[in-house]
Amino acid sequence: MATLDLLIEERPASGVALLRLNRPQVLNALNLALRVALAQAFERLEADDATRVIVLAGGEKAFCAGADLHEYLDAQPLEIVQRRMDRLWDAIARCRKPVIAAVRGHALGGGCELAMHADLIVAGDNARFGQPEVRIGLMPGGGATQRLTRAVGKFRALRLLLTGQPIPAAEALAIGLASEVVADDQVEARALALACELARGPRQALEFIKEAVIEGMNLPLAQGLQLERKSFQLLFAGADPRLGIQARLDREEPRFT
Repeated sequence: MATLDLLIEERPASGVALLRLNRPQVLNALNLALRVALAQAFERLEADDATRVIVLAGGEKAFCAGADLHEYLDAQPLEIVQRRMDRLWDAIARCRKPVIAAVRGHALGGGCELAMHADLIVAGDNARFGQPEVRIGLMPGGGATQRLTRAVGKFRALRLLLTGQPIPAAEALAIGLASEVVADDQVEARALALACELARGPRQALEFIKEAVIEGMNLPLAQGLQLERKSFQLLFAGADPRLGIQARLDREEPRFT
């Protein structure tokens, strides 16, 4: 399935869906049409039982260079409110399935925020991450003040947010803004390899792990631990723990249902 601004490549591997931003002429800048297409794609793939893992990719020069500024030049507050960007971001944030961002080139502003909606970020060695909104008199509006701070801590986050200065992939990895860094020409191959590994894993356990981590970030420690315990206990209602344990005892690779 394809749209003007978002190309969806179904099933590069079993259980894996690849979404590619497809506005290379503007470095994959996020306009409203692309945001809507992304939200619709995530909602569709979230409901698709055949999809186990989602990979989100851009192009060689840019994962996503941020918002399309043409749509903001003369915007008024009420118009911005009526765009309901929160619903479009939430469609990605609410996805229960593992999401992997394959980042090459620029991941700036809304592009960095989009990457931070993923669960794993595989970055190319020439990738650059940043939140440059302050340099045009704005601030992040897609979650960076919260997600970035949770990922890298107050002082590192504020350095990026207040200065607008981008950082290279190696620094992003060092401060916790990327999962791993590989050569640029290996980014998508590595992301797909990770996706295939996860797609073969226990679906319910992966979902519960993601939920416990993300929800637990917003809970006091005691409540987060309670969520973890209940999720752990519920896993025994399915067949995967028995299959996995038996395979380990037999020194075989498990084949989850």
